[in-house]
Amino acid sequence: MNIENIEAFVYVIHFNSFNKAADALFLSQPSVTARIQSLERELNTLLFEREGRNFTLTEKGKQFLPYAQQILQTYKKGKQQLQNLNTALDELRIGCTVSVSNYVIPEILPIIKKNYRHLKIKLMTAPTELILEKLLNKEIDIGFVRNVTHPHVESLGYYEDPIRLFVHHNHPFLERKHITIEDVSRESLVFFECGSLDWVKIHRLFATLDHPPKIEYQIDNLETAKKLVAKGMGVSFLPELCVRKEVKEGMLVPIDISALGGLSLRTILITLKESSLDFSLLLLDALKEIDWKKSAT
Repeated sequence: MNIENIEAFVYVIHFNSFNKAADALFLSQPSVTARIQSLERELNTLLFEREGRNFTLTEKGKQFLPYAQQILQTYKKGKQQLQNLNTALDELRIGCTVSVSNYVIPEILPIIKKNYRHLKIKLMTAPTELILEKLLNKEIDIGFVRNVTHPHVESLGYYEDPIRLFVHHNHPFLERKHITIEDVSRESLVFFECGSLDWVKIHRLFATLDHPPKIEYQIDNLETAKKLVAKGMGVSFLPELCVRKEVKEGMLVPIDISALGGLSLRTILITLKESSLDFSLLLLDALKEIDWKKSAT
C-alpha cells in the first residue's frame, strides 16, 4: 500500500478540504484526488461520498481512518528513528547464537553497512542465556536468540527457518514418492539438538509410533551434523537456511515429510525496552532487502 495515498487521505480529513490538503502536501488538488482514488482502488471501497465540492466520510472511511492515522504516525516515527540512528549511532553491538552468526549475520551486515557506512559492528557469539544477560547489562545493543521472555526486554520475531529432513545424495528415499515418519524412524538418525521448542515437537512425532527412532548420533553442532549426513551416516532434521550451500552443491537433498507441518526454527530479535534508539528498525529494514533464495552460496 502506497504511504503517500494514506497521507493524502489523512490530510484531507485533518483539513476538511482537498485544496488545503494539497497546499500542505505541496501538490495540486487533482493530484490529491488521484491519490485518494488510488487508495480507494487498493481498498476496493469508497472512502468519501462526494456531492459537488462537498464531501463526507463513508462508514468504511470512518472505520479505516484510525488505522490510516496509525500507519502514517508509525511510518513517520520509523523514519525519524532511522535518521536518529544515522546521526547518533557509531557502533552497533550484536549478540547472537552460533547458527545466527554463521548463516544470518553474513547476509544482513553488508546491507547495514551499505546504509550506515560509518557504523562499526561488534559481534559476540554466545548461548541465549548469556546474550540476555549481556543485553540487560547494556554490554550489547541487540540480541538474536531462539526464544526468551523478560519484563525489561522487547521481543520481535525476526526470521522463520523451516525444518526439513535431509539425506545424502544417494539415499534410497530419493527413489520413493512418499516418506512417512515411520520410515524415518527406521533410519539411522543424526539428531541435531539446539534447544528449540520445535525440536521437542519432532520428538513428539516419534512418540506416536510403537517403537523409538534409531537416534545413533545426538549432535549439538550443526556443521558436524551436516557432514555426518553427507557421508551417509544417517538422515537428519535440519534448518533449511543452514544447509542451502550443501543442497546447491548436491551433497544433501531435502525430503518432504507431511507430518512435519510448519515446523521451523525461530530467530527472535531482542532489545531493551528502555533503549532511546529503536535498533529493531535498522535490522528489520535490512531483512527486507535480503533475497534468501539467492543467499547462502
